[in-house]
Amino acid sequence: MSQPQQDNRHRNLKIAENEAARERKSDVRLTTWAVGITIVVALVVLAIFLKR
Repeated sequence: MSQPQQDNRHRNLKIAENEAARERKSDVRLTTWAVGITIVVALVVLAIFLKR
């Protein structure tokens, strides 16, 4: 492999690593919101159930 090809490959790998890290952060953020909303809905349902 010539030097420009190695440089390009290294650059592409770094871009892929950065994109993977960004996607992980996004997935964690989305999961946190989903869990939070689920807890709030469960608490509302529990409150309604206990008032009866």
